[in-house]
Amino acid sequence: MAESGVTGSGGTGSGATGGPAGRPAQLWGSAVPPGKAPGPAVPVPGAAQEVSCPWVRRLTRSAAHSGASLVAEAAALADGWAALVDPVAGAVHSTPRGAGSEAERAAAHPGAAAHLTVHQVADSDGTVLVIGPGRAPVAPAALIAQATADLLRVRARRADDVRGAEQRLHTAVLRLLKEGRPELAADVLGAAATHATVHRLTGRAVHAAHQTLWRAAQPGTTLGGTRMLVCLDGTELVVVALHGAAHGDHAAVRSLIARIADRHELSGGAADPAPLDMFATAWAEAGTARTGATVGCLSAAGGLGAHGLLRVVPAERLRAWAATVLRPLDRDRRRTLEAWLRSGSVQTAAPALDVSEGTVRARLRGIATLLGADLDHPTVQAQLLLSLRAPAAPRPAAATARLRPDPPLPADLIPAEDAERWAAALLEPLDTRLRIALRCWLRQRGRTAPAAVELGLHRSTLTAWLGECGKALDLELSSATTRAELHLAVETTATPDDVPAALPRRGGRTYRAGRSGG
Repeated sequence: MAESGVTGSGGTGSGATGGPAGRPAQLWGSAVPPGKAPGPAVPVPGAAQEVSCPWVRRLTRSAAHSGASLVAEAAALADGWAALVDPVAGAVHSTPRGAGSEAERAAAHPGAAAHLTVHQVADSDGTVLVIGPGRAPVAPAALIAQATADLLRVRARRADDVRGAEQRLHTAVLRLLKEGRPELAADVLGAAATHATVHRLTGRAVHAAHQTLWRAAQPGTTLGGTRMLVCLDGTELVVVALHGAAHGDHAAVRSLIARIADRHELSGGAADPAPLDMFATAWAEAGTARTGATVGCLSAAGGLGAHGLLRVVPAERLRAWAATVLRPLDRDRRRTLEAWLRSGSVQTAAPALDVSEGTVRARLRGIATLLGADLDHPTVQAQLLLSLRAPAAPRPAAATARLRPDPPLPADLIPAEDAERWAAALLEPLDTRLRIALRCWLRQRGRTAPAAVELGLHRSTLTAWLGECGKALDLELSSATTRAELHLAVETTATPDDVPAALPRRGGRTYRAGRSGG
């Protein structure tokens, strides 16, 4: 569906999802100046309705703003709800938000929804408009649906006229981000985005997937409150979600991209949200996750999915704890700390920050002093990375919390009993052998050679065991964020016997698998 105003499901009233209160979201990347409507009122094709009809005028005015605003106005006129359903994207517009699921079911089985108005938009993508009329509609639902569908088709044709220019813009902005010029990229976008979430997909059908994604969620405005870049980069389909430091809700974006990967049999990887000036790191993380993904799946580079602490710990508690931990640090120090922790070394962080290695080391010494923490301790590093990934606090913290490696998960963040249950459930698939090896490797900050020496194993043996860990946990261990949360889990459940000396052995350096215990 090639229309310029597609947003994620959401919105009540007649405003478009993703824009400021009372104002529709605006299209960037087109010839329309920011802050202005995309053009004059769009007339309804044909003479079925007089333009002087008040409810038609209301629809026409809404169509001039965005597709989301148009669907919201249709819901208001019907005194009920309305949703636009794409075969791939699902409910790309829905007013109210909760109507999306019912609209998708009605679009899939229109004969079973006699009380609803199900209207084909008659475009090449099979888009369906579903209206659930209330008790006092302004006009019959069938007439509202017909006029709305006509206006949607007009919007789609107008979007086709600027598609080529907008796609070139997306490619240019991606190039600027990859070249380490985030300020210039932000200026081109005319947006206040500070962070990006990178998705990289590959497969035989990337060109078809690109067109499907563009039609399903025209990225000129927003999807679920998140701006998107969608473009082809060589043999890859690249989707970059642009947002603020709070990261927002990316469920709509991630769900859509996952459906695209499944439908077109692509292998995809997604990085954790990262500041725009760390785009290179996020790009590499997404590429690593894509390499390990199976066909038809989107693999996350960082975090533990449903087991991740960002989902386990209540958001308000996580936000408050992170604010107290990071209180002494200004923006530049936080950027330096995050670049170092996510990249894993001063040598990699320096070019991402566009400073010398000596400057990074000096900043880290200052950060350690301000925080009163040992930055060389792996548990402290894991705690800091978790705090940097937490949602931004609305106001500065009143006090400062000091980080200590014991306990690995502070009581201010999660009660000890809950921490134990979380860690035990996460690590349940690992036997004693793998737990000891994983713990040692994580304490060595993911460095295989020194961990193998400490364990008394050959590096190839440890590498094989780590592969078993990743497969058993269904995690990508190359991600710094994944390793940080795993480290906190392993240390939370560690016992005095979880040490290299406890590995059963035979013949000196050879592990005897038959003696491993849970």
